[in-house]
Amino acid sequence: MSKNIIISGASGGLGQDVVKKLSDPGNALYVTFGKKNTNSFDAFSNVKGQVVDLTNSEESLNFINTTLEKAKTIQAGIFLVGAYAPGSLHDTDDALLEKMFSLNFFTTFHLVKPLMEHFKANGGGQFIFVGARPALEAEQGMGNFAYALSKSLLFKMAEFINAEGKSDNITATVIVPSTIDTPTNRAAMPDADFTKWISAADIAESIAFVLSESGQKLREPILKIYNNA
Repeated sequence: MSKNIIISGASGGLGQDVVKKLSDPGNALYVTFGKKNTNSFDAFSNVKGQVVDLTNSEESLNFINTTLEKAKTIQAGIFLVGAYAPGSLHDTDDALLEKMFSLNFFTTFHLVKPLMEHFKANGGGQFIFVGARPALEAEQGMGNFAYALSKSLLFKMAEFINAEGKSDNITATVIVPSTIDTPTNRAAMPDADFTKWISAADIAESIAFVLSESGQKLREPILKIYNNA
């Protein structure tokens, strides 16, 4: 069954694979870009893209409203915008916390809030977040304090959504990858064993499963896609 799906962060390394995977079944995809790769999906007639500053709540709400004018209903939202910064608790200041919270939490929250109301009014829907392993494992998180803390909010938001949405057929899934095998990560860690990482294509396959008829039966899932990392 085809769906109308919102995908944020479509121009990123993961976003491009997710869009390409979900464009195959004939879904209508409404995607956001930052300020790069805005022509990435010109060949796909069912992908409508828009440059949106998702750190801005008003701009995010305008995107949701204009998308609903076109699509009428949305069945799923996939949120891929995020950023990484290293640093221990000692190294972290207010500015770094605010940056990580803005990019890793508010870019999702600003879309989730209006979509939650839409899902309630239209028989349900699915949220898919991308968490981070350091948010689950303290030994990894302690060296990435602001990043891990900001990503941990996505897990809590998913919990609250699943509790509130239980009677309205609304679910939230958190995908948790290890290091994603992207050109950017390879350049940053040239001596790493890339075979142990997880590919963006594999993550896209997992997201497609969550959206499938079988995947829609999952409840409160946290999917750890670590490969051998």
